[in-house]
Amino acid sequence: MNFSFLYPYAFLLLFMLPCFWWCRQKVKSVYFPKEEWLPQQAFAWDNQFLYTILIYVLLVFALSAPFSYASELSSSKKGRDLVLVLDTSGSMAERGFNEKDKTQSKYDISVSLAKNFIEQRHDDNVGLVVFGSFAFSASPLTYDLKALNEMFELMSDVGIAGTSTAIGDALIQGLITLKSGQAKSKVLILLTDGVHNAGKYSPRQAVALAQKKGVKIYTIGMGKEADYDVSLLSDIAKDSGGKSFFCQNADELEHVYQSLSKLEPSPIRSEQYLNKEELAIYPLLLALPLLVFLIYRNEER
Repeated sequence: MNFSFLYPYAFLLLFMLPCFWWCRQKVKSVYFPKEEWLPQQAFAWDNQFLYTILIYVLLVFALSAPFSYASELSSSKKGRDLVLVLDTSGSMAERGFNEKDKTQSKYDISVSLAKNFIEQRHDDNVGLVVFGSFAFSASPLTYDLKALNEMFELMSDVGIAGTSTAIGDALIQGLITLKSGQAKSKVLILLTDGVHNAGKYSPRQAVALAQKKGVKIYTIGMGKEADYDVSLLSDIAKDSGGKSFFCQNADELEHVYQSLSKLEPSPIRSEQYLNKEELAIYPLLLALPLLVFLIYRNEER
């Protein structure tokens, strides 16, 4: 039989124990400047002060939620393999997309919102592909989401992969990045503000491969609808079982990511315990009669 606490940080409250004595002495020094006026009392186990401390300690133990269990198992709940495919072509340098801060470029906004989105993925295995005239994996699939977000800081800026827009190559590279994942659910999220005009592979080839591998693709068109191929992005999403989104400003893009979080919720890894028994009731049952006794004794006085 094993023993543990659900909230072990509750024991930090025990560091306040010295305050029981210090505050008690402080009161004495203020209201009773002459100690000889105080009744002499033995420091015995029936002392009210010790009972008070004991009640406090028992309540802290109850707050920490102790429990016993026979064995512990990792949850079988798994996340998904998810790759963000971000456009870094020359058009992403355009400013004015954020109505609250006109100085921000599309690239700056897409990176900021992508980082916020990644932080919410909890148990997902997330990778990053960037593309322009060509595509490359900026990060393989990883559960280290903090390190992945730091990868954005290492990417120089717009044009890191050329100034054109190779959507087909980007999707193929995303599928290659997904190869190392073991999750049953595999997702690509493609964000672009341009039309396919470069690369070795066509978007149709990439979608056919995604269908074969059971990969769902969500597409995000960023900017004015005249800037990107609405029909192509819609077909890519529809044919792969995903969904297409279009946004004309930063607020709309933020709402898109919120929608994606709902469509593809990330489970949170947890622990499972066999024969788990909650024990918080026992310190409470000990503290209650002591508290009643103190109240009764004070009323008698």
